[in-house]
Amino acid sequence: MNNVIYEVGERIYIGKEGRKKIISVLGRLNFEDLSPNARNELTYVCEKLVLANEQRFVKYFNEALPVTPRLHSLELIPGIGKTYMMQILNEREKKPFVSFDDINKRCGLRDVVKLITKRIIEELQGNTRIFLFVKR
Repeated sequence: MNNVIYEVGERIYIGKEGRKKIISVLGRLNFEDLSPNARNELTYVCEKLVLANEQRFVKYFNEALPVTPRLHSLELIPGIGKTYMMQILNEREKKPFVSFDDINKRCGLRDVVKLITKRIIEELQGNTRIFLFVKR
């Protein structure tokens, strides 16, 4: 499959039957193996995926649990400390969140999409011990 053109952010089917753009899958690609161009596009592509899966991430905010008695999984998202975590927990008890805008407005967060994206990139880089959104 020579001369195949790939678009930034394009989903490419990698199942066994019906591959159109690749011949075989050699294994999982690590962050350090990405080209400089791919690294530059990663934030954009991750933000796009987070927005496309909004309900999955909103559900996470509605159902997130503590990791240890002193650390809540919400605190693992960059920009969310104890104060925002408590605000999120209090607001979701009143009524579950329905969208990113709902989380931003009710909790005072600036841009929850960027915060989630930053966490995903940290996990892809291997800079975390606990994985919330990325499979190891």
